[in-house]
Amino acid sequence: MVTSVTSFSRNGVSDWLVQRFSAILLGAYFIGLFGYLVCGAGVDYAAWHALMTSVPMKIINTLVILAIAAHAWVGLWTVTTDYLTRMTFGGAATGVRLAAQALLVLLLAGYVLWGLWMIWGA
Repeated sequence: MVTSVTSFSRNGVSDWLVQRFSAILLGAYFIGLFGYLVCGAGVDYAAWHALMTSVPMKIINTLVILAIAAHAWVGLWTVTTDYLTRMTFGGAATGVRLAAQALLVLLLAGYVLWGLWMIWGA
């Protein structure tokens, strides 16, 4: 059995579950925000600020940021392993794939930290 060290989890079923769970969480989040905006009578800056600075919403936003990162990583890992192959890059494929995945991990980590700073920082 071959184990890939760059996969988000240990097997395809786990990756599939991570991606489905994160998609459900993101869908529920955006439907909830849409419902808040549509049903909220006269949502202004003060109401929006009060919603977004409440501790429960900060926790939910943190979960959403992490779900976006997990969802993106599974998708990007799949794309890089499918398209950055020996057939397209020859003998350099492994190095190219690992470099691309390392760059993507750094970008995702940066985005997560930036999101957490926006949620919990200022």
